[in-house]
Amino acid sequence: MGSVTENVSNEAGKKISVIFVLGGPGSGKGTQCANIVQHFGYTHLSAGDLLRAEIKSGSENGTMIQNMIKEGKIVPAEVTIKLLQKAILESDNDKFLIDGFPRNEENRAAFESITGIVPEFVLFFDCSEEEMEKRLLSRNQGREDDNIDTIRKRFKVYMESSLPVIHYYESRGKVRKINAGKPIETVFEDVKAVFQKVAA
Repeated sequence: MGSVTENVSNEAGKKISVIFVLGGPGSGKGTQCANIVQHFGYTHLSAGDLLRAEIKSGSENGTMIQNMIKEGKIVPAEVTIKLLQKAILESDNDKFLIDGFPRNEENRAAFESITGIVPEFVLFFDCSEEEMEKRLLSRNQGREDDNIDTIRKRFKVYMESSLPVIHYYESRGKVRKINAGKPIETVFEDVKAVFQKVAA
């Protein structure tokens, strides 16, 4: 698995390496992405952050995104993917962690067909619902019953939409599963082992 053979050159002729980072709410993937950036020189792209930045920019596209969110509509996959593609092309780096994306099968298929990029692998932070609940509740202030309901709903949505994506890549031998229920330092040791194989 040491090669980077699946990287696809885009129009700019840049060889791109993409890793999708998936994990439920409270799985600690944000913390681990920051560690990977620091140790392995990847650029961290979050679909949510890119959408928020586009809204802030006041562009026509940003206004359209803002209106859709206001109306409770889901932003089309194509819009998010174009923002990711733009960020990849404008970056000086050629190694990217795409965090919290693809959220579902439609996102996954659209990303590959629009960008022509097949991810090198999917880093999946696997964490039990109980552990995620515990972490999110300790982070949250307020009424516990509200929080627990909201957390369970978020977890259910995540399971229903993201698991088919994980199964798709698993069938292609591209999932690197990390037990995210362990302490942060231990989890990062497991993450490092995965990335050291890539670099080898």
